[in-house]
Amino acid sequence: MSIASLEPSSLAEAKALLEASGLPTSDLTPEVRLLGERDGDRLVGVVGLEARGAVGLLRSLAVEPGRRGGGLGSELVTALENVAAGGGITELYLLTTTAEAFFARRGYQRVPREAAPAGIRGTAEFASICPASSAFMTKRLG
Repeated sequence: MSIASLEPSSLAEAKALLEASGLPTSDLTPEVRLLGERDGDRLVGVVGLEARGAVGLLRSLAVEPGRRGGGLGSELVTALENVAAGGGITELYLLTTTAEAFFARRGYQRVPREAAPAGIRGTAEFASICPASSAFMTKRLG
């Protein structure tokens, strides 16, 4: 097993895993780059990157319940950070209602929503999908 880019044909499968984890999928389009890990034919973890120039929105991190606690979530985040940095992204942002401590352990820091760059403010996740009570976090890459 290894983390790899998911083909657009895997979008429905990724959405099913995200929805099972209580995460929004209404604005998840083929433009959001998805990375995932499979166990045989079954998708067991997924994470998404919405690139906006030199900044990106880390979104859609989900791990199948039976695989949680084993480090897969951290591996997915690291893989996404490497892909983002390789694509010229210098700073990642995210919104979370449940995983602030998880991301803080990986170097993300909470910042005021007002600090969001225009590209991030323009995403549906920031503008309307995630509640105002969500933790807004960032990490510089490189």
